[in-house]
Formats: sequence, C-alpha cells, structure tokens
Amino acid sequence: MHHAARTISLALALASALTLTACGGSGGGDVAADEKQTLTVWAMGTEGEKLADVAKAYEKANTNITLKVTPVGWDVAHQKLVAAAAAGKLPDIVQMGGSYMGEFADMGVLEPVDTKVFKEGDFFPAAWKQSTVDGKTYGVPWYVDTRVLYYRTDLAEKAGIDKPPATMTDLRAMAEAYQSKAGTKWGLSIQPGGLDTVQSFYPFLYSAGGEIVSEDGKAVVNSPAAVKALENYGSYFEKGLSEKSVRPGYDVTKDFNKGSVPMFFSGPWIMGLLNDNYPDLKGKWAVANVPVDKASVSMAGGSSLAVSADSSHKAAAQKFIQYLTDPKGQADWYDRTRDLPANTEAWKSGKLATDPGLAVWRKQLETAKASPVQLKWTEITSKVDTAIESVTQGKSSAKEALDKAQSEIQGLVK
Repeated sequence: MHHAARTISLALALASALTLTACGGSGGGDVAADEKQTLTVWAMGTEGEKLADVAKAYEKANTNITLKVTPVGWDVAHQKLVAAAAAGKLPDIVQMGGSYMGEFADMGVLEPVDTKVFKEGDFFPAAWKQSTVDGKTYGVPWYVDTRVLYYRTDLAEKAGIDKPPATMTDLRAMAEAYQSKAGTKWGLSIQPGGLDTVQSFYPFLYSAGGEIVSEDGKAVVNSPAAVKALENYGSYFEKGLSEKSVRPGYDVTKDFNKGSVPMFFSGPWIMGLLNDNYPDLKGKWAVANVPVDKASVSMAGGSSLAVSADSSHKAAAQKFIQYLTDPKGQADWYDRTRDLPANTEAWKSGKLATDPGLAVWRKQLETAKASPVQLKWTEITSKVDTAIESVTQGKSSAKEALDKAQSEIQGLVK
C-alpha cells in the first residue's frame, strides 16, 4: 500500500455502511468452486483498475465465474472497509494493506488462510508476517513494497564518487559531496515532518537496530538505537543537507530530474515514473540498497488478498487468489503494474531474474521489516511523526523527542 490507513470512528462507519450493502458477500453456506457464481472483489488504487483486466482473462478460462471488481481509492479505503465490516457486507475478496490487518482480524471479519494451500515458505518473510495476527494468517501476500535509495550517478561522478554509499557514514559524505562538488541545492531528500514522516525514517531506524514496538508488544521507541537513528536523521536538516519545509504533495522526481535533489528513498513505482516522465535521465540514475548502519534494513509494505468470513463463495475466492499469487500470476501482475511479486519463485525468470536494478529490490526484500500488528498502529506512528518533526525543526533533541513519544505510545500498545 502506498498510503497509510487513517482511522475513523465506528459511528461514522455504521452511518456510511448503508450505502455499501449491495456490494458485499451474501453469507450463508459455501458454494462449490465449479458452480456458476459471481465473486465480488475490492482492490485499491491502481491495482483496482488493473485487476479488471486480469479478471476478464480469468473469466474466459473459468466460464462459471463472473468477477465484479470495484476499484476503491486509498484515501477512502479504510472508511469503506470498516463500514462494510460493521454491516456484515464485505466483498468476497478484499485487498488489505499491511496496516489494516490487525484491526480487521480483531473484528473477526476475515477468513483464516488455508496454510495447506498457501505455503509460508513461498513468500517473502515480511510479507507473510504482516498478514499474521496472533499466530493465524488472514491474507495471502499479493505484492510487496520496500524503500531503496535513488541517486544521480552522473552528479555523483561530478562529485568524484563512482559507487553508491555502502554505509550510513558514506551516505552523509555523499550528500555533502553532491552539494560541495556537484553544486546541488540539497544532498538528500527526506521528509521533515507531517503525516507519515515515519515512513521516511524507517530505513534509518531499522538499519540502526531500532524499533517502535518490539515483537513482544513493548514500546521501545526511545532505545539507544532509535535515538542514534533520529540523531543521524536530524543531522541532515541541521547541516542544511535536507530541506526543512516541504510543501504538501511534493514530487521529488521533478527536483531529481533538475538535479537540485540528487538522492532520495522511495518505492518501486518511482522507476516507472522516471522512465516515463524523464526519458532524458536514462543512464544518469540508479538504485541502491539502504546503506548499512548495523545492517541494511528497509520497511516492508505491500498488500494481501483476504476472504470475507461471511462470504458464501470461499472456495471460488480461494481459487482466484491462487491464480493471482502463484508464480505465473505474480509475473503477469508485475508486467501489468510493476508491483513487486510477493511469491519468491516469480523472481526466477524473465526480467525479474535478469534486470540488475530489480536485483537491488530483491536483496532489500530479504531483510525488509514489517510493522508489528497493532490495533492502534496509525495512532502510534503519529506520535513518532511528531517526534521526528520536533528534531528536524530544531525544537528538541532526539532523546527528548523520543522519550516523549515513548510515554505516549506505552498506553496505546496492546
């Protein structure tokens, strides 16, 4: 998922549920997979639009199935899902962002995955983990997302650098060299504050060995490793290497093209944007793994496909999800969308196996870290957003900011 979920009240969800009752599964006994039936599917953003094409191909090969795919914008997805869940009207199959899973599994509205059909070992560890709640898996990984470093190779050469930064120390030195030797306005674009700043901070935090909430459910955001990471992050703003104020909707690719921003962290969809929008940049940029602190670790994102617990088409739903998540279906989905496959077998053939740029993503996904499953995760991360901004704006030290966040988060963890 490219945008974090926003929490709404259950009262609002119930109020809007009435508008969705015609879209969900019908409940009752399960219909056999080979019987004539209609499957309802909700998918978000670009995926929702592209899935309709896949659905047509599937219907041709499975003439008993009609697929009704409804694209849902990420900006309203959480509200619609909660409303439909409250009304018992979720669709048969629903795309679930990683940050949604704990909440909807806790509601009891998702069917546990049949782990005899879908094998944990077929998928990237972080992708499987973000769909697992209290030992049960509720979604099959569909595509994965992580963050790596984009950098201008031509400007690096001008700065006297012929390889990507291997360590966090190298990253800082490279940012300085871009400014002092290549004449760039900034050294590295990272988010200074506002909603979801934490996503920009994750590569620093995780690579330093820090976490927000530990695997055993304890708030640890003010650990020495986390403090060190935020000190490092804040130093880019203190030294004028990163911009302290970024307007809403800022498109870093424009400044990357102009050369005022020579480095930034982002996801795989940016590769397509650069190739499509700035063809003259071809050969002048590359991607690299997150520089090592204690390790090279980035965030894990992406989406899973889940079946409604109330669906009366579970067998057919499972069969369609198998089609979308087996190696062949995953490779086809990559060709259509450039979403990175969650099934590791899909990476063993075609461009996914031979493209050196994609090899960077493949390597990063092996160590990518999924956010812990917490019912109040968006509220928890908002506290970290505030802490980061107080440091980037010079209002407090990293230790002070994270101590404050720690005290606020302790009461939110389950």
